[in-house]
Amino acid sequence: MQKKVNDLVVWTEGNPKKKPIIFIHGFPYDHTMWHNQISALKNDFYCISYDLRGLGQSKPGDGQYTMEMHVDDLFSVIKELKLRKPVVCALSMGGYITLRAVERDQSKFKALVLCDTKSEADTNMGKLTRASAIKLINEKGVEKFVVPFVKNCFSDITLKEKKRRIVYTETLDKALKTKAVGLKGALLAMAGRTDTSEFLPKITIPTLLIVGQLDKLTPPNVMKEMSGKIPNSDFGIAPRAGHMAPLENPGFVTDMIKGFVGQF
Repeated sequence: MQKKVNDLVVWTEGNPKKKPIIFIHGFPYDHTMWHNQISALKNDFYCISYDLRGLGQSKPGDGQYTMEMHVDDLFSVIKELKLRKPVVCALSMGGYITLRAVERDQSKFKALVLCDTKSEADTNMGKLTRASAIKLINEKGVEKFVVPFVKNCFSDITLKEKKRRIVYTETLDKALKTKAVGLKGALLAMAGRTDTSEFLPKITIPTLLIVGQLDKLTPPNVMKEMSGKIPNSDFGIAPRAGHMAPLENPGFVTDMIKGFVGQF
């Protein structure tokens, strides 16, 4: 079922009386990156996904986004759908949003599943890279930025194997439809986000971290270190997957989520 929450487009699948899981996608993607997991879990859980502001079908507005606005959006979805302590499953930028949301109010959540993400804020070089991306979009358009960025999110295995490459091409086609203002707004929000690393030892709710074995953006060692800072967290490495583990190895990621969430 499709709903509107403020300027966000939200989808729900499954029985609202069952345990809720909110799926938050990464940049520059949309809610459909979780379709494999939602299809497999919707009979046992109440699955909620939405397009982040400026991405997918959600309105881009003026493109002046902050990470705090994205957290406010998440809280609005929880409030409007009357969700009681949902599990949040988030990838990359979705993880940035989730970690800041937990830092602001951990009591709203039952558990966390963090995929291919990190707690550190951008370094100075990272901020300059975001600025260069915005300049590239302004001067040469969406395609010049999106094509190499999306390609870097996938493992070489996915890019080279014919049967797997279709996942990459379908994801790229969707990302290319993103409006420039939405891309630039997301880049601004990520560049300006705060560092949530100091809060990691204070996380008291169950947490699972999953990373693609071949992730170039947030490598396994980075996420393993983050897992070590979160008390009693679980950690898994998705074989033959890059930064887009839920799409590149959907069975592994789904099984990890189902086994983890089914514990409580």
